[in-house]
Amino acid sequence: MGVPEFMRAVRITGHGGPEVLEPAKVAVPAPQAGEVLVRVGSVALNNTDLWTREGAYGRPGDPKTLSGWRGPIGFPRIQGADVAGRVVAVGAGVGGGLVGRRVVVDPAIYDTDGPDANPVGLMGSERDGGYAEYVTAPAERVHDVTESPLTDDQLATLPTAYGTALGMIERGRLRKGETVLVSGASGGVGLALVQIARARGARVLAISSGPKIDAVREAGAHEVVDRAEDVADQVRAVAPAGVDVVLDVVAGDLVSEGLPLLREGGRWVIAGALGGYDVTFDVRRLYLHNAQVIGSSMHTPTHFGQLMDLARRAEVQPVVAAVFPLDQAARAQEELSRRGHVGKIVMHP
Repeated sequence: MGVPEFMRAVRITGHGGPEVLEPAKVAVPAPQAGEVLVRVGSVALNNTDLWTREGAYGRPGDPKTLSGWRGPIGFPRIQGADVAGRVVAVGAGVGGGLVGRRVVVDPAIYDTDGPDANPVGLMGSERDGGYAEYVTAPAERVHDVTESPLTDDQLATLPTAYGTALGMIERGRLRKGETVLVSGASGGVGLALVQIARARGARVLAISSGPKIDAVREAGAHEVVDRAEDVADQVRAVAPAGVDVVLDVVAGDLVSEGLPLLREGGRWVIAGALGGYDVTFDVRRLYLHNAQVIGSSMHTPTHFGQLMDLARRAEVQPVVAAVFPLDQAARAQEELSRRGHVGKIVMHP
């Protein structure tokens, strides 16, 4: 089957609400030198989609400025960081061996070429993404998962959520036998944290809401505390000696209230601010106890390679909460923003 000249896509035309998501018929992008063209099988939604659309990331020194993930973005922009599909064409300098292979795209744009590079951009924000029938990506960021038993929907859930989770766990130096506390545990990143931390041999405590507690426990949490009650008191009850690592996508009041829960040398890793970005805490809880607060943004190339190894062996089992057609992207994002689901939402072009 040949590659058509045009494709269906959904673009944002500016920052705003779901109304700025507009279906469009656009030219299929041509892979440039060093790139491949992927026919999108499934694309997963993330909070980054909402915040990029809303311009909610702010800028250094001006947190209320409308901004994309790492600064101003060009409009119109095709959103969608998380893509699973098949390679259908390659650009100059790329061997043809990838054509026809089932792949997952690493959506990060890195600051260097090294294995420990930091992400400084994101597909769907700093370059066009997968809310479309086709997307281009650098060949070095495309991972062959043809033999994975996971479905395209499951594979598409991995890049941002599981990549972010693995980055948090690696940067937090979580070790076998340690006690870890996971916030926002019913979301995409939260469930990934629960699954990976459990697989690492940690004792997993999770924070979730009442209706979702059973699903979080089924994902692997040893104990689940209800975020509607006093979280710190509940954690002290199930972990009276404290916790070694907190993996936090909520921030807000949880940081100031929860820091005393850390054991000596504990690590608090933050990769989100669902509960608010303006945080205050008692710094004595850090220096008197050799504790650390660590920021974690997505993953490194090394982390993503480790994640793809897990995917090939199906050692993680992503939960797909709902599936939407591409032309219902606005509805899918509204469903994501309501946070009533457990797992990930995906779309099919």
